[in-house]
Amino acid sequence: MVNLDLRENTFVDKNSDVRLLSSEEDQSFARRHIGPNPQAIAEMLKIIGFSSLEHLIDKTIPADIRLNHQLNLPPAQSEAVALAGLKEIASKNQVFRSFIGQGYYNCYTPAVIQRNILENPGWYTAYTPYQAEIAQGRLEALLNFQTMIIELTGLEIANASLLDEGTAAAEAMSMSYGLSKSKANAFFVSQTCHPQTIAVLKTRANPLGIEIIVGDHEKFDFDKPIFGAIVQYPASDGSIYDYREFIKRAHEVKALVTVAADPLSLTLLTPPGELGADIAVGSTQRFGVPLGYGGPHAAYLATKAAYQRSIPGRIVGVSRDAKGKKALRLALQTREQHIRRDKATSNICTAQVLLAVMASMYAVYHGPEGIKAIAQRVHKLTVMLASGLKLLGYELASDSFFDTLTVHTPNAHEIISSAEARQINLRYVTENKLGISLDETTTTAHLEELLLIFAQGAELPFDLREIDAIAHSKFSPVLKRTTTYLTDPVFNSYHSETELLRYLHRLETRDLSLTTSIIPLGSCTMKLNATAEMIPVTWAEFGQIHPFAPRSQTRGYNILFEQLESWLAEITGFAAVSLQPNAGSQGEYAGLQVIRQYHLSRGEHQRQVCLIPESAHGTNPASAVMCGMKVIPIKCDRQGNIDVIDLEQKAAQYSRELAALMVTYPSTHGVFEEEIKTICETIHNHGGQVYLDGANMNAQVGLCRPGDFGADVCHLNLHKTFCIPHGGGGPGVGPICVASHLARFLPDPLLTHDSTNSESIGAIAAAPWGSASILTISWMYIAMMGSAGLTQATKVAILNANYMAHRLLDYYPILFTGKSGLVAHECIIDLRQLKKSADIEVNDIAKRLMDYGFHAPTVSWPVAGTVMIEPTESESKEELDRFCDAMISIRQEIAAIESGQVDPENNLLKNAPHTAESLLTSVWDHPYSREDAAYPAPWTKEYKYWPFVSRIDNAYGDRNLVCSCQGMEAYSD
Repeated sequence: MVNLDLRENTFVDKNSDVRLLSSEEDQSFARRHIGPNPQAIAEMLKIIGFSSLEHLIDKTIPADIRLNHQLNLPPAQSEAVALAGLKEIASKNQVFRSFIGQGYYNCYTPAVIQRNILENPGWYTAYTPYQAEIAQGRLEALLNFQTMIIELTGLEIANASLLDEGTAAAEAMSMSYGLSKSKANAFFVSQTCHPQTIAVLKTRANPLGIEIIVGDHEKFDFDKPIFGAIVQYPASDGSIYDYREFIKRAHEVKALVTVAADPLSLTLLTPPGELGADIAVGSTQRFGVPLGYGGPHAAYLATKAAYQRSIPGRIVGVSRDAKGKKALRLALQTREQHIRRDKATSNICTAQVLLAVMASMYAVYHGPEGIKAIAQRVHKLTVMLASGLKLLGYELASDSFFDTLTVHTPNAHEIISSAEARQINLRYVTENKLGISLDETTTTAHLEELLLIFAQGAELPFDLREIDAIAHSKFSPVLKRTTTYLTDPVFNSYHSETELLRYLHRLETRDLSLTTSIIPLGSCTMKLNATAEMIPVTWAEFGQIHPFAPRSQTRGYNILFEQLESWLAEITGFAAVSLQPNAGSQGEYAGLQVIRQYHLSRGEHQRQVCLIPESAHGTNPASAVMCGMKVIPIKCDRQGNIDVIDLEQKAAQYSRELAALMVTYPSTHGVFEEEIKTICETIHNHGGQVYLDGANMNAQVGLCRPGDFGADVCHLNLHKTFCIPHGGGGPGVGPICVASHLARFLPDPLLTHDSTNSESIGAIAAAPWGSASILTISWMYIAMMGSAGLTQATKVAILNANYMAHRLLDYYPILFTGKSGLVAHECIIDLRQLKKSADIEVNDIAKRLMDYGFHAPTVSWPVAGTVMIEPTESESKEELDRFCDAMISIRQEIAAIESGQVDPENNLLKNAPHTAESLLTSVWDHPYSREDAAYPAPWTKEYKYWPFVSRIDNAYGDRNLVCSCQGMEAYSD
């Protein structure tokens, strides 16, 4: 029975699930989060043949790994209590005005963007646009982002965002390494790059054997062979350099040059492409995205069109649909990255889509003139500040700058202390240098306060109006931008709030999100992202703090981190946690780096082999290669489990070289493997470590723990199991949990890479705690669910999956099940036989589901010709039935083809999805009715989600790659 302990306001499972909840219990958050009510749970259990949830779980999960006690977590709290508690924690943060800079700036998030994108579930609950026909809104916003980056940087192609500037720089380094015709293994890094970028580059270079040369770009003589270089523009200290000669000399030795550029400055400065750069990277944070103590923010990477097949991440491309209408989709390059495995050039999977959308809309809202005006104002204020500092007797490091000044002073600490007394943060550089960076929120009153700080108690001997009159540009005229940017109508049409609001809503309606229906994607865990979890993200106490603010000002964040780390450690059974990795791919990479560092610390340099099952995520082998490991595939048996015999043989064969096994649990095939403890023991017996991919942790919380059954490292996708929303393909957070013997190797929150004082692997992300501001979401989820609530959620996730598998079994084969004929939290439906019987492909079913108002499950992965369904615990029995009814109805439509009643080419599935436009034509040349096309189920007559375009021709788009707004008119016919 599901009872409520009122002292803890949580659930206690008593093996029977039929009693209705009392009014007190109904206030529990877990009841709001978990979709099926007790009556529905009882009905589903009866249908699949179980007397209780506990009975189902006993048959699903191997007994030898079951957790035999409740998780030691704080009592569950109501939404109101949890919000009040987190507000109390937030109050311990001090929100000082930041002039630290270093790639992070205060900015204004236009209220229309904050409310209608950042706080709007229509935008933040959508999934990665792999089903492009029902993701045209996000894809257009991302195309705007790419266009913005292409035109600001002066390069030819850009991706649809990366994680942060540091990792974007590292991706550029790896890209240069693969593209350069130089045989060198050294990469030059200008000493004027941001320190956090240098730290991330060192971490990424180390396992690949790349030598990082940090030096003065003006003195580097190129006698040392290099394959690439990176410079900062403007430099971290604020100086603006003309890099043309440096780039020319680098090209002479066949090296590629990356310019890390601030996009706001590029409205005034010559773009990197015109300087000769091969690649440009940077952050779009200051385009309306809150500081958030370091993230999430959308980074960018732009390059030459010749390198389009090597660019990491996602590219949105223009194609056309079946009716010839312009349609957007992810380009071929994106799809290739997911199937290259150990040949992939990057392990990047998620992107910062939601933040890239915000940044692109910031540009749409302000337009080219508005953004230029912001840049001019920031620069003018900086010139005024520089003039005032000189009048006070201070020397500046450079007379060429945009928004940042480095000031020479004999008493840097004293001035910084004086600033902190006024709740102002300056950047400490050295004992006799400090930095000041201005931004769009800076006012003349702030200038006056800064100058008074430097006057050290004296009155200012001048009036700011006098300085204003003589303020002029402070960079060389040869670097002044002369080319246009943001010329497309989209950047010149929506400058009033009314117009932007309508544009945002128009795009939102072209996307299917969780506000519309279930998104049953296997391995992606599209569960409820509760409103109460989302509210703290936009609190100033979390959102308006610079990532390098003094720790004394971030006590609230410190408490949040400590509590969340301890909760995640308890949930996984590990000893220590790092929150720094800001995506699942980065968690994979960090976990393997920790294992690598462990072996090196023991003098076992030869351990470089990583065993990976053939069913693994494509990012797994890519991450291993990035860590300098050799990938050896492990076979799977007919039930989808790891072939233990093959594993034992490979482990023995590579015993001396074995570094790690990467295993997903439950398996990628949606089954709890019975031999998981034996698998872990086998690896340990040969001196290796076990890395567990936590993508399927949704099926383990409260029932079993990776740290208990043999794993050494586990990364978690907080954007899956722990309720951070997918945001249309990002943000994500991928912390790693490790056993005690690996704790000392975790990523360094100080962002250093000094082997003399630490065994840490160094910096994984550009910010000390990665995407810190959205950790509040997972904190709220765990705080409101409590131990029993989390455990109940896991049980219901497993119940929902088995209920759907049971309902669909008579119509579609279930590809893999455990020994008891059960699945875990997801199941794979085998559609391959339909190709033979009716010439129906899995893609046809995916598109027809759109007519029923659903997003398709995961298509053709991990097995081609199948779909993987994961309902999560958040979906009600009614919604599960609705989806199952749609799948059954589609099977009946296929049966009509099989029997010859319906044309095998001109039918409901081959022509799906059906748009409103296609149905309203005067000519209807299909042998089925418009009603059957548009309203195939009763619920579609009550509410109809209309795909915006017909089926997209991906091949056409790949042959004619267009990835910016310009040129789209060519597809209007």
